[in-house]
Formats: sequence, C-alpha cells, structure tokens
Amino acid sequence: MDLTHTASPASPAPAGASADGHPRRWLGLFAVLAAMIMNILDSTVVNVAAPSIQADLGGSEASLQWIAASYTLALAVGLLTGGRLGDMFGRRRMMLIGVTGFLAASIACALAFSPGTLILARVAQGLFGAVMIPQAFGLIRDLFPPREIGKAFGALGPVIGLSTILGPVVAGVLVDADLWGTGWRMVFFINLPLAAFSLLAGRAALPERGTPRPAGMRLDAGGAVLAGAAMFLGVYPLVQGREQGWPAWLLAVTAGAVLTLGLFIRRQILRKRAGETPLVELSVLAKRSYTSGVAFVIVFFGSVVGFSLTLGLFLQMGLGQSPVRASLTMASWAVGAFLGSGFGATMMGRLGRRILHLGLALMAVGLTFTFVVLGGAGASVDGWDLAGPLLGYGFGMGMIFVPLFDIIMGEIRDHEVGSASGLLESFQQLGASLGVAVLGTVFFSAVGGSFAAGPFVDASRQVTLISLGLTVLAFGLAFLLPRRAREGHGTAGEEIAEEAGAEVPPREPALA
Repeated sequence: MDLTHTASPASPAPAGASADGHPRRWLGLFAVLAAMIMNILDSTVVNVAAPSIQADLGGSEASLQWIAASYTLALAVGLLTGGRLGDMFGRRRMMLIGVTGFLAASIACALAFSPGTLILARVAQGLFGAVMIPQAFGLIRDLFPPREIGKAFGALGPVIGLSTILGPVVAGVLVDADLWGTGWRMVFFINLPLAAFSLLAGRAALPERGTPRPAGMRLDAGGAVLAGAAMFLGVYPLVQGREQGWPAWLLAVTAGAVLTLGLFIRRQILRKRAGETPLVELSVLAKRSYTSGVAFVIVFFGSVVGFSLTLGLFLQMGLGQSPVRASLTMASWAVGAFLGSGFGATMMGRLGRRILHLGLALMAVGLTFTFVVLGGAGASVDGWDLAGPLLGYGFGMGMIFVPLFDIIMGEIRDHEVGSASGLLESFQQLGASLGVAVLGTVFFSAVGGSFAAGPFVDASRQVTLISLGLTVLAFGLAFLLPRRAREGHGTAGEEIAEEAGAEVPPREPALA
C-alpha cells in the first residue's frame, strides 16, 4: 500500500509544542515504523504461506483466495473512516488501539484451527490496520519540529522499501524453519515483538492529541457499513462462483452489490445536503480525470496483486518449490520494484504522466517474457529463468508507485484532497481484492484439481496473459489522467513538511 497518501491534511502545530520537538521523537518514529512494517508483512505473507496453510488447515481453493482477499477488503472498508477516527479521538489513542487490535488479530491468525477462523482473523487484522496506519503521518508531524520533519519522512522510504523486499523472504524462511513446530503460523507470530515494541515505545513517546477535534465532525458508521457491504457483495460471486458452479442466485448477489452501492451514494448526498460531513466527497467523482484514476487504480493493483498471489501458488504447488525458495525466486521482482521506485521519484517531475506509460511498458515486456519463458521451459522452469522478466516487471511497477496518486489528484481542489486521497486508498485495496478473486479463480479453474506440473504451467500462462491485457488496459486509461501532478503539492507527508516550513528531501521509494 502506498502509505504516502494516508495522512490527514496538515494542521497547525499542537498548542504548547516545543520548537525542538518531542523529547522522545525518534523513539516515537520507530514506534510508527514498527506498525507500518506489520501492515507490509501481512499484505504479502499469504503469497508465500498459502500452500502450507492449505496443507495444514485444509479448505478449498476459494478459501485460499479469501485468506488473501479478506485482509485487503477489510482494509479498504476501514480506510474510509480510519483517518477520521484519529481526527475525532486523537491520533495517539487510535494508533495504540489499532496496534493492540492488530496484535490480538495476529495471535488469532496464528492460532486458527480452520480456514474460516483464519479468514475472520484476517478481517480483524484489516480493520485494525485501517485504524492504525492512517495515524502515522499526523503523528510524525506532531513529533518533529519543522527543521527535522524532512529527515523523519526521508527515513520512511528505505525502511518501507526494504520491508517490502525482505518480507516475503523472511516469511519463506520462517515457514521452512518450522520453529517449535509452528510452521506457517510463525508468519503471524512475528507480529508479536513488532506490536509489543510499537505499543511500549508508543506509550512512552507518542504525543497526546495534537489538534482539537473539528467542530461538528461525526462518524458516518452507516455509510461505512453500506460501503463494506457493497464491496463484499461485489467480490463474493467472483471468489465463490467457480466452486458453486456459477448458480443463478449469484446474479442476485451482484445486483445486491449495485443496489447497496446506490444506497451508499444516496446517503452521502443526503448527508451533504443536511450540512453533515459525508464519508466520501462525491464531487471528486464528477471529474473525469479522477474517475479515470479510480479505474486505473483498480485495474493496476488488481493485476499486480492477483499475479503475485498466483505466481507464489504456481512456484510451490505446481513446481514443488519450498517456501523459502519460492520467496527467493520472487525476490528479483521486489528488488526491481525498489529500484524502480527510486527512478520514479527522481523522474516524475520531469516526465509527469509519461512515467506511468514508461513503467507500464516495462511491465508489459516483463509479462511477455514471463509468458514466453513459461511456454519454453514448462515444468522445468526455475528461479533463474524468471529472474530477468520479474526484475523488469518489478522495475516498471515500482516506477508507478511514487507518482501515481499525485498525478491522479492533479485536478483535485484543496478542500477535496482528504476525501479524494482516502477514497483512492480504499479503491487500491478493493482492486487488490478483485485481483485475487478474478485471477485466482482463473488460475484454479485452469488447474482443474490436477496435481501435475503441466496444468499449473498452463494456468500460470493464462494468468500472465490476462495480467498483460490488464496492463495494456491501464496504459490506455493513463491517457485520461492529468499530465502533471498537483502543482505545488507533493505527497501528503511532503505537504505536511512544507506547511511546517521544513525542507523536503528527494522522495524515497514507496510501495504498494
């Protein structure tokens, strides 16, 4: 997830705040980083651990898709309100509540005794993650004085980028190591020391409420429920359809998703007319560039996340690779994304929207070569065969991460920024859930219950071809986006730093 867009709009410095910043500001920063790392790890560990989870808990292919999609789907729903909770009740309080809940949910994941209990625990993880993560940038702004904010935000990129690279590798090592007989469960137990540190350091170092609660601000819980229901009803038929034999009643579920979405939109309009704060500022959806950006985000992240999950399944279930070997095979992808993010951050000001087209072109080349390699090597394909294509694919993907949201927001007005950025975050996670649902269904349909390597190769080639088609579709949608990012505005973190009078350093790599 691109965490550079989860902050609330910049606000005045807390009353009585020292010009030298909080005395334990660096400890507070580490507490925030630990929470962010947990979210990164739990966004990726299932791609490595899924086959081991199924071997232990049983369950269908659809349950594997839900284990991956439930986290991102819950995160998508929660992000609509997570940032507002911090504004209403205090960032420190909500951060600590989020970390505590995430810790409890991680323990529940590690102790799960069936696919269903694991899915429910993953939903809880996503909801508490949505409470925890949006507080990060506001807390950093409250911790640091103007002259040091740039340094604080500059530390985020390397930490997040390295976590993205090392996360799947660490997950593979933990599953293979089978410490104390925990197997795959250790990929969730690893959150315990991270959460414990974040809680202890956060209690000691994070500042109390930095800004007063905005007058008249109320949480639209009903709107959040409607949004969550619409997302779930939209994803459910895609995941369960193949297993259920595509019965007619799934059409009613899809219709229910459309109806619920209509009720959500109507509720937002009525709240706006009544002078209440809507969950979503619907005026942003009247801008073609923004709605095109929403479509781009869903297509792009759906392709990336769905391809990632099915590649991990192919390497382990199809080729019989161990979790650690599979994670090392995919490491070139992560390295490429890290390097590409740095390139994108450096060149986005010069190239503008063209950086997206360049990145998508490299992704398309990487997918094309992946398709060719899978067809040529077949079941004998190994990590070295895929290293080059995945490196190129990751590099192109990384180029898109840093500038994407800023470009989509190019024509958004200042008063719409908070709602527009939060909505994009939710659509990003929804796109990830849809990618898991659609590409996962295609993958398992092509495998057809076979345990031979051949069908898995064919299934992976089909998914790769679909991912290539989605990448081409994203290439076309990119022409509808603004040519440049918002003038005078960088990422949310940079805007906070600039308003505080700090010098903003060159952007560091972000992640998806």
